[in-house]
Amino acid sequence: MLAVHSSDASCTRRRFLTVGGLALGGFSLSSLFTVRAVAGEKRTSPGSLETGKSVIFLFQQGGPSQFETFDPKPDAPIEIRTVTGVTQTSLPGVIFGDTLQKLAKHADKFSIVRSFATENAAHNIRPIVGPESLNANIGSLYSRVVGPTHPVSSMPTNVVLFPQAVSADAAKGQGRGDLSATGSIGPAFAPFVPGGSGQLQKNLRMSLALDRFQDRQALLGQFDQLRRESEARFDLFEHERRQANEVLLSGSVADALDLSREDPKLLAKYDTSHHVAEHNWNRSDRGKRGYYTGHAKSLGKALLLARRLCEAGCGFVTIHTGYEGVWDMHADGNNLNMKDGMEAIGRSFDHAVSAFIEDVEARGISDKIMLVATGEMGRTPRLNKNGGRDHWSRLAPLLLYGGGVARGKVIGRSTKDGGEPAADGVATPNLISTILHTLFDMGQLRLKPALAPISRLGDVKPIPGILES
Repeated sequence: MLAVHSSDASCTRRRFLTVGGLALGGFSLSSLFTVRAVAGEKRTSPGSLETGKSVIFLFQQGGPSQFETFDPKPDAPIEIRTVTGVTQTSLPGVIFGDTLQKLAKHADKFSIVRSFATENAAHNIRPIVGPESLNANIGSLYSRVVGPTHPVSSMPTNVVLFPQAVSADAAKGQGRGDLSATGSIGPAFAPFVPGGSGQLQKNLRMSLALDRFQDRQALLGQFDQLRRESEARFDLFEHERRQANEVLLSGSVADALDLSREDPKLLAKYDTSHHVAEHNWNRSDRGKRGYYTGHAKSLGKALLLARRLCEAGCGFVTIHTGYEGVWDMHADGNNLNMKDGMEAIGRSFDHAVSAFIEDVEARGISDKIMLVATGEMGRTPRLNKNGGRDHWSRLAPLLLYGGGVARGKVIGRSTKDGGEPAADGVATPNLISTILHTLFDMGQLRLKPALAPISRLGDVKPIPGILES
């Protein structure tokens, strides 16, 4: 751990800098600044493994309903029928749930999959972490190929954003599962988690006096002194220590994380805080109001922050939408029913994703950033007695935008009751393969024996028709 304190006389030298690894949400000092896993003068030069594209995975933990989002069934029997009503999209004959009115207007810019099944009905963090991803966050697979930091900006290549990263008063629920998991890939490729509550994040606070902080040689000297005195033996090269110093002094990572550097008008466009549905909370009586409110307050800003991180060199950003239950609409006293739940969650999701699409389109970078939005499961075809839907593994909503994704497509179709794929079934391995084909030149990746476990994930067929040629 690294904690830089002020030069107050009462501060002992032991407290001035404490060693245990420079902690960036899971990176150690030695791993953070290791030589890139794949050498190359340019990230997208001929023969490079990378395409130069980034992925943002918006993980809707709790399990969003296919019926009230992208595959409504307004003509089904009342016990199955979409409860929120529907809205016409910009695609002839294609309708969405009524709380997705803004996304409906942008339906010609992204694609949805109506035949995606996670084959998982438990609260966990699949498909972002699971057996299909080598039990590692998909972002850690990316970092294993390209290295944990960008060679120019020193930006971590793999980041996880929780609501508290952009909203200090957001509820602290982290959901079920470890989004920093690396499986067999190794802890050196764990994601950076800004805004976390652990000791690692606390030790990133810099309180070194400005004159000392600006003295690069003095700071390097402290690292030298610590390396000599520490029982732990760091095998660091001189250029790695210089790079560590540059990260501390350049502020490139801090700049990317600073939303105040954005145009206030753009910040206002991303703001979803006005979608807090105050009138619903008497129907959820076990204290989950803060999680719904945190989702509404944070989601838009999280997507804006993710875009900034990608532009600064991050290749994979996971956005977690809050505590496990925000999309878990059982209507069981602990969770809202489908109608109130979509008011509380669906409208902020609609606003945030639409703002992101409009922003990315205006900046002309839609081919550089892919957005994936899905959860660990879908919801049951039949409403329960309280007006909620329960866990369902056989179908889940899936949205993909940007990064070479086809525009305006509806891929696959579901059965009449919205419970299973009726054609062109898609599963988690197909989604992961689609992501890998977006990030990498799979032909080049297959030439690297050390990366064979990752390249084999890309041997699965990507989602049919989703990637433009």
